[in-house]
Amino acid sequence: MWATSVGVARVRALETERENALFRDPLARAFAAAGGLWPSSPPLPDDEAARRRRRAVSFSIVIRTKFLDDLLQEACASGVRQVVLLGAGMDSRAFRTDWPEGTRLFEVDTAAPLDFKASVLHQERAVARCERITVAVDLRDDWPGALAAAGHDPAEPTAWIAEGLLIYLPEDAVELLLARISTQSAAGSRMGLTLGSRGVIERFGAGAVPGSAASMWLSEMPDDPVAWLAGHGWEARSHSLRERAAAYGRPINTPSQREERPGGLISAVRRSSGP
Repeated sequence: MWATSVGVARVRALETERENALFRDPLARAFAAAGGLWPSSPPLPDDEAARRRRRAVSFSIVIRTKFLDDLLQEACASGVRQVVLLGAGMDSRAFRTDWPEGTRLFEVDTAAPLDFKASVLHQERAVARCERITVAVDLRDDWPGALAAAGHDPAEPTAWIAEGLLIYLPEDAVELLLARISTQSAAGSRMGLTLGSRGVIERFGAGAVPGSAASMWLSEMPDDPVAWLAGHGWEARSHSLRERAAAYGRPINTPSQREERPGGLISAVRRSSGP
């Protein structure tokens, strides 16, 4: 599944080349090239519906990237100095973000993507702008233990990012992941999540090519994600892709449709420590 993160890198590389880019990711092109997705584009399906779905997914990746960039900036402004990227993939925020002094960023993923990423970073001579710590562990295993062993301090506030991750996990695994995050989160911790709606999973998964990202989507967002997170001790806000796109100067000009785009955007604050 980690190869899908190379596809995300390709989307970020294309956005970076735009004159009015919402973000700049100078490493994205190198990740995409090493993964065989640059400079040539993968062949597109012939039908227009498939092309529209591909454009919609790419658009959602751009908007969610900007959304989570802003969330992390706000977390740092509030004094948070620990960041954990769950299922980090080809995320390059350790290298492209201006972090406050003393920031420690943990990238949690399995060994294969971390090794691939390390080879590209070495080739590009990339230098992190914070203390970057990789944690090679499967999220189905004891990742909190591995994170603690790597130096994460649950007594200090943490900014957690699960970007494009939960949609690939079954419902029980999503609940376990959130419970584990919550037990490791001191008061003042922040969290950014991307969620997929039932309509999105059904529409995009129906015509998905076997082995493609959409063919592996499983977990739909709760009907009320704010209440769901409140049950885990988080004060959350839910943002639509349309709302955020308009705020970023990329309005969606087509009429609004129910559950129309992938990627519900969630920001949350931990008001008290413990479960």
